[in-house]
Amino acid sequence: MFTHLHLHTQYSLLDGAAKIDAVIKKAADDNMSAVAITDHGVMFGAVDFYLKAKEYGIKPIIGCEVYTAPNSRKSKVYGIDNKYGHLVLLAKNNTGYINLMKICSLGFTEGYYYKPRVDFEVLEKYSDGIIALSACLFGNVNSALLSGDYAKAEEYALHYKKIYGDDFYLEIQNHGLEDEKRLIPMVIDLSKKFDIKVAATNDVHYVNREDADFHDVLLCIQTGKKIDDGERMRFSNDEFYFKTQDEMAKLFEDYPFAVENTAEIAEKCNVEISFDKIYLPKLTLPGNISAKDYLTKLCEDALPVRYKNVTDEVKNRLAKELDTIISMGFADYFLIVRDYVKYAKEHGISVGPGRGSAAGSIVSYLLNITDIDPIKYGLLFERFLNPERVSMPDIDIDFCIERRQEVIDYVYEKYGKDKVVQIVTFGTMAARMAVRDVGRVLDIPYVQVDNVAKMIPMELGITIEKALKSNPELKQAYESDDVVKNLIDMSMRLEGLPRHTSIHAAGVVIGSKPLDEFVPLSRGADNVITTQFTMTTIEELGLLKMDFLGLRTLTVIQDAARMIGKKLGYDFSIDTIDYDDAKV
Repeated sequence: MFTHLHLHTQYSLLDGAAKIDAVIKKAADDNMSAVAITDHGVMFGAVDFYLKAKEYGIKPIIGCEVYTAPNSRKSKVYGIDNKYGHLVLLAKNNTGYINLMKICSLGFTEGYYYKPRVDFEVLEKYSDGIIALSACLFGNVNSALLSGDYAKAEEYALHYKKIYGDDFYLEIQNHGLEDEKRLIPMVIDLSKKFDIKVAATNDVHYVNREDADFHDVLLCIQTGKKIDDGERMRFSNDEFYFKTQDEMAKLFEDYPFAVENTAEIAEKCNVEISFDKIYLPKLTLPGNISAKDYLTKLCEDALPVRYKNVTDEVKNRLAKELDTIISMGFADYFLIVRDYVKYAKEHGISVGPGRGSAAGSIVSYLLNITDIDPIKYGLLFERFLNPERVSMPDIDIDFCIERRQEVIDYVYEKYGKDKVVQIVTFGTMAARMAVRDVGRVLDIPYVQVDNVAKMIPMELGITIEKALKSNPELKQAYESDDVVKNLIDMSMRLEGLPRHTSIHAAGVVIGSKPLDEFVPLSRGADNVITTQFTMTTIEELGLLKMDFLGLRTLTVIQDAARMIGKKLGYDFSIDTIDYDDAKV
């Protein structure tokens, strides 16, 4: 039985072209019992991969091909004799999974220099529960062997064995490259000399052999080159696909033990990711009062302030909401939101009156999180929070766009910068962008590419396939012109792949512990630290996601109110307006 342990999905951005769904389906078709994900330096796709593999009854092995710094991860020196190495790390268990997230995070937070790098200090500190493989031709052991520096190769191999013990494996590959063929006997000799097991892998970058051409286009997009550029980076052949078990057994028929060892490694790996826990941070409350008691007290104290006439309807509504909130374990959530909204209002930062289903909560209204009376307007609490549909509450708060960052900075200071992080999002190759990118790579005249791109409607959710069905002109061009057909076919294969990362416009996650114990971290624009998992994954993992929305309208209203107050000679607030006034 063979298991793929070296695999790059679409989350090795603009390098991996193996879409997760297609990978898992092919593994299932070949009756594979397990398969690994090892994207370059990141764990972006780990949870998606895990869930899709589980769906097919395949064991997911969570890993990463990390970049190793030649000396210290903090060194900013890079030269011809000082290149990054590669090392494949796989999580054996949940401890290893947490350690892998910490390793990947440190690559970005402390070791980033062109690439997210780690060093021996990091690898040694977080080695528990980790299996290591010596990686491809760019692995430290392998590159030293190829350069003829056997002493250095032995030094690296022994250092890794010291760190990982029997969980360190020497990796051999055979994509038909001369360097790989020359390397295999040297690795086998090293294996025998130091009693280190060998594992056979294929450096998977795309799913099927015929996908090599579109992977080549992807590399050109990454490097800004054209397909006919003779000097550009390219893979040597079409062997970097997801081979079947029979193909791998035949490829390594002289080294059957190396194939068998992949099954041994897979057997060792047993990570279970939980989706049924909630990790809310705890507020320090006055007099060590419990969150539920403090929430209840705040709401009851606010009743006569918000309502001139506290009716039975108001009392019953409050009791019902508190019972639901407390029984679902969300008292802390409301107190946290109330805390930073209170900070904003006390510091003159304009806050919106409330948006979405959260405006249907009388608790939100009494805590001054919202300023909309749900009873007056007949708003339903059940749309916001319902015990029959257990999910995290979601309160989106609008802040003055110019001062939104002050509120985020307050949250950083209150909970600790290791527990508060903004959320990553991915820019994907949309239909028109894919056509333009592919057209440039294939060196098709700009005017022709532009005409094709403009035939695709600028609609939300539009795909090239939908455009072909809805636009007769595009379909005619596709069927009558081979250049256009090739352009569109290639673009459809690339469409939807993640192209780059960016920072979510509003999302901030707050953890009960340092966040690199729950999610791997990355580095976004302006060196802002972000999660490597998207907003939906953050929520699935039970982490507290808050939306701090910057709204320019609030800034305009605040400025207008200030100018009106200056003209009237007293402080003017839009909150004092009587909406029943005919002039209003």
